[in-house]
Amino acid sequence: MSLHKSPLFHPWAGYAVAAIVLIADLLTKSWVSASLDLHDRVEVIPFFDITLRHNYGAAFSFLADQAGWQVWFFGILAAAVSIGLTVWIYKLPKRKVLEMLGLSLVLGGALGNLYDRVTLGYVVDFLLVYYNQYQFPAFNVADSAISVGAALLILDFFLESRRNNHSEKQAIN
Repeated sequence: MSLHKSPLFHPWAGYAVAAIVLIADLLTKSWVSASLDLHDRVEVIPFFDITLRHNYGAAFSFLADQAGWQVWFFGILAAAVSIGLTVWIYKLPKRKVLEMLGLSLVLGGALGNLYDRVTLGYVVDFLLVYYNQYQFPAFNVADSAISVGAALLILDFFLESRRNNHSEKQAIN
C-alpha cells in the first residue's frame, strides 16, 4: 500500500496529531501549575529547568506589558488561525504527509495556548533553557509543537520546490 492511499494519512490523522499535542500540552501545564508556585524553578540538568511562568503576551512575552487588550487580540487571532488550519488540513491531498504533520502540530499548539488565553487570561510556560545568566524565554509543549510544525512546513516548502524544479527540468529535456 502506498503512503498516499494509506488511511493513516487521512485528515482525521492530522486532527488526531493535533489532539495529542493539545492533550499533552494541557496535562503538562496542569501538572506544573499544581506542583510549583509562580517563578519557582526545579533544575533538571545544568542548562534546563522546569519553572512556572504566566505569559500575558505572545511569543517571547511580546506585548505582555500591555493593559490586557492583547489577551483578546491573540485569542481571536489563534481561533481564526485554528479554523483556517482545520480547513487547510481537511482539503490537503493525502500525499502531502509532511505538510499535514506540520499543520497538525501548529494546530495542536495553537489550540493549547488558545485554551489558556480563554480560560486563564494568560499562557502557562514552564520549560526554561539557559546558560549562566542568559535565559531563553520560558515556553511550553504547545510552543514546541508550533516551532517543530513551522520547521516541517519550511522543509516541505523546500522539498516541494526541489521536486517541482526537477519535474520542470525533466519536462524540458
